[in-house]
Amino acid sequence: MAIKKVFVIGAGTMGNGIAQVSAQAGYDVVMSDIKDEFIQKGMATIEKSLDRMVKKETMKEADKATVLARIKTTINMKDAKDADLVIEAAPEILDLKKNIFKQLDEICKPDAILATNTSSLPIGEIAASTKNPARVIGIHFMNPVPVMKGVEVIPGRHTTDAVLEASKEYVKKIGKEPCEARDYAGFIVSRLVDALMNEAFYCVMDGNKPEEVDKAIKLCLNHPMGPLELCDLAGADVVMHGLETMYEEFGERLMPAPLLKNMVRSGDLGRKTGRGFYDYTQK
Repeated sequence: MAIKKVFVIGAGTMGNGIAQVSAQAGYDVVMSDIKDEFIQKGMATIEKSLDRMVKKETMKEADKATVLARIKTTINMKDAKDADLVIEAAPEILDLKKNIFKQLDEICKPDAILATNTSSLPIGEIAASTKNPARVIGIHFMNPVPVMKGVEVIPGRHTTDAVLEASKEYVKKIGKEPCEARDYAGFIVSRLVDALMNEAFYCVMDGNKPEEVDKAIKLCLNHPMGPLELCDLAGADVVMHGLETMYEEFGERLMPAPLLKNMVRSGDLGRKTGRGFYDYTQK
């Protein structure tokens, strides 16, 4: 399965990062979204990311122009008809993803690989919305995509070995390392990191200061970022959604902490709302 053309659905944080690293690796890329304003914002983010690389002298200005030229944009999902690999990076809403894959199943050529960037939703259920679940797979990138080395690759029950191996080769070609995971809620990364964050929420409920919890994890476990800082970066609502998905599968041990629920109800979602475990309004 030769992959030459990559179609990315979603121009947000994950989608534009996936488009960028794919174009840097030499793939022809089409980045799509439902509104042109989202696409323009995504392209601006890619350009800023490449500018930082030029400033650090890890990329030449001419190479930046070449990368940008490889990325086309569209608001029409039907433009995925010629893609060899489609990567969906839409919001973590199962019905939305299933609807997208149902459409892709009709649009894309029969041998195209259909991948979802979901961090916790079941690959098998998404695949079941198509007529050919054998070509559906999870390719879960980490945030920020241009920086993080690891990528989870998650085959469903019916994913063929050929699709799995082609997906792994794609991940290697973009300069990253594939980590194969089984199709259970949260896979490996989200399952473990969300469990850590959830226990950190209970530590705060016990009276520990957020800054002390984060400091302890960073200095004693050598993590680059504390779990509460990470929650603020990802969004408390996103973290709660992931925990709720895993709670349905694994039971009480991954039930979202009451503090997290309280924060989401109060709109304290982290950086995107200006306040979470920390105050970002003055930064």
